[in-house]
Amino acid sequence: MLHAGVPSRVVVTGQAALDAELPGGGWPLGGLVDLLQPEEGEAPLWPLLLPALAVRQRGGAVLLMGVPQPPYLPALAAAGLLPTQVLWAPDECPWMAEQALRCAGVAAVLAWLPHAREAELRRLHLTAAQRGDVLLFAVRPAQAARGASPAPLRLRLELGEAMPQGLPGQGAAPLLVHIVKRRGPPLAAPLRLPVQPPVLRALLAAGAARQGAGAQVLPFPARWAGRPEGARDVDRLAVAA
Repeated sequence: MLHAGVPSRVVVTGQAALDAELPGGGWPLGGLVDLLQPEEGEAPLWPLLLPALAVRQRGGAVLLMGVPQPPYLPALAAAGLLPTQVLWAPDECPWMAEQALRCAGVAAVLAWLPHAREAELRRLHLTAAQRGDVLLFAVRPAQAARGASPAPLRLRLELGEAMPQGLPGQGAAPLLVHIVKRRGPPLAAPLRLPVQPPVLRALLAAGAARQGAGAQVLPFPARWAGRPEGARDVDRLAVAA
């Protein structure tokens, strides 16, 4: 679901408490969203991002770049993100992310960019702004919050402490969302959001068990070849049916 907003449109996050704190009421289209998380004990990003990615897939492919672990297809499908709409690039490559943003057939880019320079982030932000209708997330280390970023929206994420036994939500550690940069004032206290719905949690656990047992993870379709040696920049990606 898209909403008109100033200066950009947004796509709802699927978390009402977060939508209420974001300018326009959701993730902004046409600009960089900086997601900062600790390098050790990474925050669980998928529950926060999958609802928006599932919405954006209706307008084109979704690029997942540099994901630390191979995405588990049944978990993505359970959250509404069809594997046939996913492009997977296993390595960090700002150049490739930029080319994806230039492609009209790509509706969203989620890229792990721990080593990206400010100039590279600015190029990505400007390219997304030129498109205007693309969703762009960059996942970076929490210490990057000390540096400058062209992103108009920056969130720092961490996993909170589990609720004590006998209380509502017992055993479930919430996701703490610190809004460190947005239009208007920063958020005084972090939001506490649920990490995973039960179905998604069970599927992710099953995927981890399969990988731990040495089972083969279902591959994504081979829909992206890396940049050829000596190739020139391209304006469009061919998305296989």
